[in-house]
Amino acid sequence: MSRARRPGRDRRTPGRDARTDRDARVLGYAEVGATRHEPLPSGYRHLRHTEPIGRGRPCFEAAGAAVTTWGMHRGSGARVDSDAVRAEPGVRLEVSAGLGPLRLGAPCEVVWTAYGPDRTGFAYGTLTGHPERGEESFVVDLREDGTVWFTVTAFSRPAAWYTRLAGPLVPVLQRKYARRLGRTLRNIAAD
Repeated sequence: MSRARRPGRDRRTPGRDARTDRDARVLGYAEVGATRHEPLPSGYRHLRHTEPIGRGRPCFEAAGAAVTTWGMHRGSGARVDSDAVRAEPGVRLEVSAGLGPLRLGAPCEVVWTAYGPDRTGFAYGTLTGHPERGEESFVVDLREDGTVWFTVTAFSRPAAWYTRLAGPLVPVLQRKYARRLGRTLRNIAAD
């Protein structure tokens, strides 16, 4: 007995694999690169989280490497699937959290990077299929006084029914995750 296909359930074309579907995803917002400069675009929730993570060039270099090679995300408990070892514009990745069938994936694409003597980081934008629509950057700065600072900057709005339903809980979870990334990065840089 054959089953009728339910509308909206499986949109893959016969003969296409998951990789082809992943490659067909596009950035889901117009303000690509906006986390690099102020002001952040209107019509989105904004997140800015900055915290010190240590002192000195060795701390800066360790933190920058952890940010741009997905170590910070993985160290915080997230799973990162990417074909690239390091953040570069155009690199696609999926960051996910949870266990088994409760794992929530978030497809992204790196939209800009910074690899300077005192600033290292990147931003990714959301691809279709991400529960949010927008962009998030992760940057490590070595300041003149020798302190190393970590900053998360983001703008987003719901793109899925469940993030719309979660309403005001989403920004709370985003801030909590940004603080967790900061703690993770502090621990990585201290080792």
